Amino acid sequence: MSVPEAVRSLAERYTEAWCSQRAARVAGHYAADGSLRVNDGAPAVGREAITATAQSFMTAFPDLQVLLDELRAEGDGYLYHWTLVGTNSGPGGTGKRVRISGYEEWTISADGLIARSLGHFDAAEYARQVSEGVE
Repeated sequence: MSVPEAVRSLAERYTEAWCSQRAARVAGHYAADGSLRVNDGAPAVGREAITATAQSFMTAFPDLQVLLDELRAEGDGYLYHWTLVGTNSGPGGTGKRVRISGYEEWTISADGLIARSLGHFDAAEYARQVSEGVE
C-alpha cells in the first residue's frame, strides 16, 4: 500500500519542525488531543505536553537534526523511520555526538494530523552514545 501525498507532506514538514529548534512547531503536527509516547514512557497528551517533550530533546541537542529515513504504510497507520543526529551540549550535557535511528508508529486523525505516535529507539544505545559518543 502506498503512502498518500498528504501523509508524505506531513512527514516532511514534521521532520523540518524537529530541525527548527521550535518545539511548538513539532506539536503543531498533532491533533489537539494527540499523543506522543517515547519507548515505554508515559504518553505526552495534547500539544502543550508534546511541545515539552520535543523541547527536552532540542535543549539536550542544540544542533539537533532529524532525518526522514523512510515512510511506509502499515496496517491502518504509517511507520515514520528517522535518524537523530546531534551533540549533547545542552545544560549538563556530555558534549558527545549522537546518531541514533528509530521509528514512530503513526495513527492519523480525520483532520490529517498525527492522532497518536508511538516512538521507538534503542535506549541503551542512546545512553551509551550520550556518555561515549558515536564511533
